[in-house]
Amino acid sequence: MANERKFIQEGVRRVLLKDYLVHESERAGFGGLDIQRTPMGTRITLICERPGIIIGRRGEFINRLTQTLAERFQVDNPKIEVVEERQPNLNAQLMAEKLAATLERGWHFRRAGHSTVRRIMESGARGTQVILSGKLTGERHRTERFKAGMIKYCGQASLYDMDKGFAQAKLKPGVIGVNVWIMHPSARMPDEIQVKGAAAPAGSATAQALATGTNAPTVTAPSVPEETAAAAPVELAPAGDRGAK
Repeated sequence: MANERKFIQEGVRRVLLKDYLVHESERAGFGGLDIQRTPMGTRITLICERPGIIIGRRGEFINRLTQTLAERFQVDNPKIEVVEERQPNLNAQLMAEKLAATLERGWHFRRAGHSTVRRIMESGARGTQVILSGKLTGERHRTERFKAGMIKYCGQASLYDMDKGFAQAKLKPGVIGVNVWIMHPSARMPDEIQVKGAAAPAGSATAQALATGTNAPTVTAPSVPEETAAAAPVELAPAGDRGAK
């Protein structure tokens, strides 16, 4: 029973740690969290849109954050690494946080949902889905989905090619749950097969077309002169002569 209790306590501690880091990095645009144990201690990677806010002036904020993790959450020798998100519109967690903030500012849920989907698809995603659940228009709970492109719900594509994020929008009628799913632009489906042909000779027109990205030249049959193509006239004997023969 001791082992089960230890696992439960470790899971609860990780959830509380994640909630604390999400709250502290809210102004910096929280985009993800990764915790790994190493022989030198615990390495915590924070993905943010504006890492300068997490670091602070002369590293004051990140030092205070590291001290809090060691004292309050008993993290063994924490090392915090802040990574900047280069493509914020393709980060599901970051887009969920932005959509929740948009709803809290008073945007209509349909306008906010369609705007988020359009922004994600314009950034090159293969597909996206936004799910809003809660008291959207009245006292009854309802769920609205906004979808574009390709979405996978199961299988290898769902595990490795789908990025999922969740956030909460706190409004006067109640809390609205925001789920954002994004399929990576580089995702490749199992049924998408690419056949590689023989390599074209170096310096040929086909190789140059492949290098420049243009269409390869088409091969046409050589033209035949009209004098050669015209056949000699055939003389036909009269019907009576053919019958006599």
